[in-house]
This record gives sequence, C-alpha cells and structure tokens, in this order.
Amino acid sequence: MADPVIVLVSASELPVLEQQFRRYRDDYDVRPAASAAEATAILQRARSAGQPVALLVTDSQLPDENVLQALHDWRSLVPTARRIVAIPISRFAEDTEALRPYLAKGKFDTYLVLPQGRRDEEFHYAVVELLSDWGATVAASEIDSVRIISPAATPLALAVRDFLDRIGFPHRTYPPDSPQGEQARQLYAREHDSELSYPLVHLSSRPFADRPVIAPRSVRELSALMYGRPSDIDCAAVVDLAVVGAGPAGLAAAVYGASEGLNTVVLEQEVIGGQAGTSSMIRNYLGFPRGISGMRLGQRARTQAIRFGARFFTGWPVVELRPGVDGAPHTLITEGGKVHARAVIVASGVAYRRLGVEPLEDLVGAGVNYGAAMTAAREMEDRDVYVVGGGNSAGQAAVHLARFARSVTILIRREDLAATMSTYLIDELEWNPRIQVRACTEIIDGGPDESGQLGWLQLCDVRTREEERVPAGGLFLLIGAAPHCDWLGDEVRRDEHGFVLTGRDVPTECWIDGLPPESLTTCVPGVFAAGDIRSGSMKRVAAASGEGASAVSLVHGYLEGMRVTSAT
Repeated sequence: MADPVIVLVSASELPVLEQQFRRYRDDYDVRPAASAAEATAILQRARSAGQPVALLVTDSQLPDENVLQALHDWRSLVPTARRIVAIPISRFAEDTEALRPYLAKGKFDTYLVLPQGRRDEEFHYAVVELLSDWGATVAASEIDSVRIISPAATPLALAVRDFLDRIGFPHRTYPPDSPQGEQARQLYAREHDSELSYPLVHLSSRPFADRPVIAPRSVRELSALMYGRPSDIDCAAVVDLAVVGAGPAGLAAAVYGASEGLNTVVLEQEVIGGQAGTSSMIRNYLGFPRGISGMRLGQRARTQAIRFGARFFTGWPVVELRPGVDGAPHTLITEGGKVHARAVIVASGVAYRRLGVEPLEDLVGAGVNYGAAMTAAREMEDRDVYVVGGGNSAGQAAVHLARFARSVTILIRREDLAATMSTYLIDELEWNPRIQVRACTEIIDGGPDESGQLGWLQLCDVRTREEERVPAGGLFLLIGAAPHCDWLGDEVRRDEHGFVLTGRDVPTECWIDGLPPESLTTCVPGVFAAGDIRSGSMKRVAAASGEGASAVSLVHGYLEGMRVTSAT
C-alpha cells in the first residue's frame, strides 16, 4: 500500500514547509509544489494511481491562483483530504481577516501561523490532529488489532466495524479466501464444533495463530468478550454510583464520580459515546477549535474515567430499575446480571425516531442507517445519498458523507433549516457543491436493488403531494429524539413525551415537606437524571456534559445524608 500523500504548496515559503515536514517523511509521501497548478498536477497523478491524499498545506497567497479557488478545486479532486492554510506572520492579521468567513463555511479546516523556527509543536499539534482525524474516518487501518472476515458488508459486519471504530480498536476486513481469512477459518474449525458463519472476528495480539476466533451473533457477544458482563461484579457488592448510559452526560458523570472517590459503574446498551458518538465532527464544543468527532470525544472521556477507576459494561441494556426502600440500595437489572447501587444517574439519552416506512425498515444495515456512523459513510463512495433530518446531527452527517458520496441531499419537511440547525453548519452546507437541501419533502416508500441493498426512494412534496422516484445508494435517518427509559417503571415520573421529570417539574405530590427535589433529582431519592433523557434539557453535547458533572455533586449530598441518617 502506497504511503498517503501530503502536499505542501507555496512559492516563497516552500523551504520552511519542507523543513517542518521532514518528521513525517517516514510515514507519508511528502511532495512540494511551488504553485496551485503544480499541486493540482500532483493530486491528479495521486488520484489516477489510487494513492490516498491525507493533507494539503498551502500558503495563504499563491502565485497563479486565489487560494480559495485552489482549495475549492482541490476538494473536488480529493474530497477526503484535510486542508490547512499556513500564513506567514508578516501578513497573518491581514490574511486571517480575509479568510475567517471562509473557514466558518468549511472551505478549509484551519489556518495556522507558518512556523518561525524548529520544533514549533503548536503547529504540529494541529497537523497531527488533522492527520489523526483523517486516519480514523477515511483511511483503511494499516494496523489490524482485530481482523473481520466477511464475504460482504452485511448488517452485522458493519455493526461490528462501527463498534470497533467507536471504541478505538484498529481493525481491517478481509474476504474469506484471503490468507488472513483462510487462517481464521482454520482456527475457527479447530476451536468450534458449530457450523461456520460470517462475520468471523479474529482478536489479535501477535501472533494471530494464538488468538481466538469467534462468530458473534451480535455486537454484545464481542463486547462481553472484551469488557466482561455486569454479572462479573460481585452480586453481594454495592457500588456507590451506577450510571446508565455512556453518552456525554454519562461519561461526564463517570469522570467526576470516579475522580471524586465514588465506586462507579457505567452500563451502556450499545457503544460508548451514545448518539453523539455517531457525529462525524462536533465543531462548537468548547475547547476544540478544529472540532472533534463524537467517536473521539467518547474514547477520550472513557479513557479518562477508567484512569480514575470507573468500570464500563457495554452491550447490556438495563431492563428494570428496582428502587431501594428505606435507604436500601437500588437494583438495576440487565440481561447480563444485576448491579446494586446506592445512587443511580439516568443518562440513557435518546434514540432517533423510526421512519415508519416498512420496506425501508427491512433494509436497515443494507444502505439504510439510523444515525451517521462513520463506518457506514465509508461505504457510500460514488453513491447518491439522502439524509433525513434538519438538526445539527443531520448537518454534520451531510458534511462528512460529502467526502465520499457523489451527491448528498438533505430532506426536510420544513421550508428551511434556520429554526433547527446552527448557522455555521447551514453556511457550510451552502458552500459544499456536493450537498443540496430539498425542503418540504418526505419519504413514503423505497426498495432494494438487485443486490439487496437500498436502490431507490419514493419522495413526496408535503404541500402538493407530488411524488418522485429517485435512485439512492444510501439513506441516513436523523429525525428527532425518542427517550430510552421505559425500564424505569412508574416510580420515576415522566412527562407526556416520556422524558424524565426532575426538580420543580416533578409533580407536587412527590415533593417532600413541601419542597421540590433539587434540579437534577427525580421523584425517587437517590435517582438522578442528566442529559437528553431529562425533560427540558437543551439537547446539546456541552449541556449534557455539564449536567452529568453537576449530578455527581448531588450524589455526594445524597450519600452524605444517608450516612448521617444511618449514624443517628
């Protein structure tokens, strides 16, 4: 496999860029260009040869073309490459003023001051971030800590790949007749009496021949093998804090709970990161000026919580909460065992609502996707893709899908996006030539092509009821939120939409001594709610993280009160 290309473009500052990028030459094919035309020729040759382009670093002023026009042309040639504008310090103030509006619109990823000397690590921190993002979301991994053996992109194979992507495990997929596939099949036959089925998952640590091969029937089986089951917790033990859900709210609660000395367990029914974990790029989260993918945010938060001692169990939905009586611990029932906890934070978040078109529900995993998993996006190369939804998640999905798809069409029932999407994303969509927004439109039917994958959609204008059948290679559904809390039972009160009531929103008959519960406290003592699951929450990543952290302080107060009560 040829090394990915990094292209450096400048007429006057090329020696500086070449000197700075020497450190990357062992792993990347670093190529200099003195003009936009020369850079375009390099990109055309790389594309013709099938060589990936990871990064473009260009001077803010080029001798033969306006840098914005050049960036536009280069994105058309290599849409997945990341783009940096390096500005000499002598014209930094002037050029940033001119370029800032186009940065907001997504013409390029970031601008940086051209390094003034050796070891400008702030400059290289930004470079490495973008290369890391490119490698995680675009490139096929050159490291295969896990091998997936599958003859086709089946729904289960895609789900396994998505799980491994979101927990940060490098992996590669091989066909059964490859040397890697042959080795895995032989090992499976030697270790199992059951009939061979795909996908096979070959967990590695060199040498591969010493590692197990499994044929999981679900992602949960793989998760249990890697992280264990809730039943691994001593059934007689009582943890201080059980967090249900590992989205931004649950992860923040895990970090703050464990770091402050609470014995903390996190139960997640799917994959760490929650709904936010499927976001390809969150650009308005505090502290990440170049944005961060939901996958990376979830990985970092999980690592942070584990460092403080939190334990995670993924793939195990909680099916029932049995509140403790008279100070007794609460019991969470999962399909993998029971967890007893003195305090519980409900952060189970929301799920995307179902479209309700039965023929398309049958194609979920075969071109139809709920959420915007980056794994599925890679399968959309050169296809016409549709995104249903008008929120930020839909906008982020469209921008990411446009790196791969031939075209991306956002379908909304409203007249425009202004009421539901952030301005920065609307601007970015407008400036992307591969993306269009189709207003006042809904999907009423769809079906497969001859291969069994999604092949077409039937669209309908909600005003005129005029219908149109269009070819479609992918459908991503991000259409509102449904709460994940039926397991709470009647003890924990919810609003008419199913979201958990807290604080003053709790019915007055549940108040104690005429006083409402505290802000994130439910009507059950010792049970708290944070993030999107809570009635009245803001449905933003930053707000969910803040609520998860804040709930921990309430947990401390509750546990202290319990200790005082038991002592007296």
